[in-house]
Amino acid sequence: MTNNSLRNAFGGVLSFFILLLIGVLAFSIRLFSVIKYESVIHEFDPYFNYRVTQFLTKKGIYEFWNWFDDRTWYPLGRVIGGTVYPGLTLTAGTIWWLLNSLNIPLSVETVCVFTAPIFSAFASWATYLLTKEVKGAGAGLTAAALLAMVPSYISRSVAGSYDNEAVAIFALIFTFYLYIKTLNTGSLFYATLNSIAYFYMVCSWGGYTFIINLIPMHVLLCIVTGRYSSRLYIAYAPLVVLGTLLAALVPVVGFNAVMTSEHFASFLVFIVIHVVAFVYYIKGILSPKMFKVAVTLVISVGLVVCCAVIAILIALVASSPTKGWSGRSLSLLDPTYASKYIPIIASVSEHQPPTWPSYFMDINVLAFLVPAGIIACFLPLSDASSFVVLYIVTSVYFSGVMVRLMLVLAPAACITSGIALSQAFDVFTRSIKYQLPGVSSTNELDAGETSSTTAEAQNDAVKTEKTEETSKDRPSRKSKKKEKVQVEKPSTKAKAEKKRLLALPLEASVISLLLLIMLGAFYVVHCVWAAAEAYSAPSIVLTSHSHDGLHVFDDFREAYGWLRHNTDVDDKVASWWDYGYQTTAMANRTVIVDNNTWNNTHIATVGTAMSSPEKAAWEIFHSLDVKYVLVVFGGLVGYPSDDINKFLWMVRIGGGVFPHIKEPDYLRDGQYRIDSQATSTMLNCLMYKLSYYRFVETDGKGFDRVRRTEIGKKYFKLTHFEEVFTTHHWMVRIYKLKPPKNRIRGKTKKSKSL
Repeated sequence: MTNNSLRNAFGGVLSFFILLLIGVLAFSIRLFSVIKYESVIHEFDPYFNYRVTQFLTKKGIYEFWNWFDDRTWYPLGRVIGGTVYPGLTLTAGTIWWLLNSLNIPLSVETVCVFTAPIFSAFASWATYLLTKEVKGAGAGLTAAALLAMVPSYISRSVAGSYDNEAVAIFALIFTFYLYIKTLNTGSLFYATLNSIAYFYMVCSWGGYTFIINLIPMHVLLCIVTGRYSSRLYIAYAPLVVLGTLLAALVPVVGFNAVMTSEHFASFLVFIVIHVVAFVYYIKGILSPKMFKVAVTLVISVGLVVCCAVIAILIALVASSPTKGWSGRSLSLLDPTYASKYIPIIASVSEHQPPTWPSYFMDINVLAFLVPAGIIACFLPLSDASSFVVLYIVTSVYFSGVMVRLMLVLAPAACITSGIALSQAFDVFTRSIKYQLPGVSSTNELDAGETSSTTAEAQNDAVKTEKTEETSKDRPSRKSKKKEKVQVEKPSTKAKAEKKRLLALPLEASVISLLLLIMLGAFYVVHCVWAAAEAYSAPSIVLTSHSHDGLHVFDDFREAYGWLRHNTDVDDKVASWWDYGYQTTAMANRTVIVDNNTWNNTHIATVGTAMSSPEKAAWEIFHSLDVKYVLVVFGGLVGYPSDDINKFLWMVRIGGGVFPHIKEPDYLRDGQYRIDSQATSTMLNCLMYKLSYYRFVETDGKGFDRVRRTEIGKKYFKLTHFEEVFTTHHWMVRIYKLKPPKNRIRGKTKKSKSL
């Protein structure tokens, strides 16, 4: 007994230090972007979050909730407090306030840059807690180490990636942990914490709908498979009631928490679990004969209530043109929906389906370990392990629909892979230990008792007793203790004997262990490479390697700096919506559209202007009070994510609102071309002219390095726009609208008389 307690104490201390190292690893592996480049915000959306955080720290929480931003979506504006998920902003603002109250004077930008790496460490620890509840501490430590390095999560949590997912993945995993913890313990305290964690998730990311649909699916699965217990009720009912009330407090969600189809599954399962709980209750207080009569009555009344609720829901859903679902949710259920009806969603690259190589890139060897982890979850199957299986199955489907949701798959893949690796190491090391000379049977038995699988079996025995208590009269505590001893002792001996019989040959165990270690080493090398090379470069500063060394392209900040210092504060800048957040945050100028994409008609207006001839485009921009137009062009340096490559989406989005814009007019025999074979509509549209104006002067030929061809129209002049600034590498070009010409009365008559 002393040896066991000493071993457990040493194991606890060792686990603590391993978790500490995992947290350090999760934080440090995400610092390559700061070390290689500089401490800067990445991508597009993070610049809006950074700007909002700056406003919060300067003006305070009340000004933040009531902030009307007149620098975006001109002339409409945007109410920030009611249209943003505030979790990330409030978290970073709180960290900044705490640090400054402790006389640690960090800037808001520094706090924003390092928020994601800090929460990646928290997410790793939450993964440990969740996996430990499912399969023991060994599996938890393995899963935490895998999540700390998985490239899919690194891509959204490097230093400078100040987006909602930076804190949302931690909130997602921690909510699932508290749900499983409540399911295992039946504690109302953990159920309350679960609702609060769900509230934080709702504040942080729109992906909270995944939680409020996955947990009801698991509850329904437990009920259907006969695994209902009072613990299941305690884990679910408070989450629906308290969680929904808290979610409705978030302004961007509001009454959508009870009015949209994404939340209806939780309410239906809420009704079902109460019907089941009532049936179990009356079963314990009535005789079998009376129970049959009562069940018939309950089922008939329950069917009537369910039919009435379903009828109301159908009526509500039928009254909505999208059947109560948001466009993004419908695109998940029907992958072709966005491309057919909402091109603004389909135009985003991260909303496209992933390719097979992207799975190997983002989760690497975990893709091969996941099936083994699923099998391990069935040996034995518990409420917690069935949740993990359901989690991995649903996340695999959603990641196959939208590449962005590879981020949701990553924790599930790490948990199942951690379980698989832990079980495999357990089997191989035990097989080696049983066959080493000098190992006594007592040591073998102790090893078997302290293993994670035996602990899991004991947990299942206790859970089975608790489940039986709900349907039978509860015995006294003494009799329960006696039953526990009688059940556990034979099972422990049988388990140890079975493990001796299932011991693998010594050579096979050693070779398998070496192969697993090599697999882990390969995973570590790949993750470090992905963090250092693939995901560390900020999109605002680009680099390329050639025979004459490293080239840095800082054209974006050069262009935004020019706008900030050479234009008036009230000037309006038009560009494609991708660059709206950066223009507002870095140039401090009013934009027509930005990355929020809440108004499809406004975006279609800009797309129509870019697709129209120069004079018609000038009239559209002039009506919007635009003074400058910004385009991104990569033909000189080979930057593929430029506006010419995005142009067909502008045509499709514009044509969806203004029918005179037709995509076939810009295609030659179904092909998108910018060379001499391009259509006249394409060669004369504003986007073509603003991108290729004076381009032939660079090399005398006008060779586009992205499209790998010479442009079709090389020499032309602009009549309604004038070039005011082009960056060093021609990546950003800024044009100014020429003022309208004065109309002189009688000019036509004089010319005729002469």
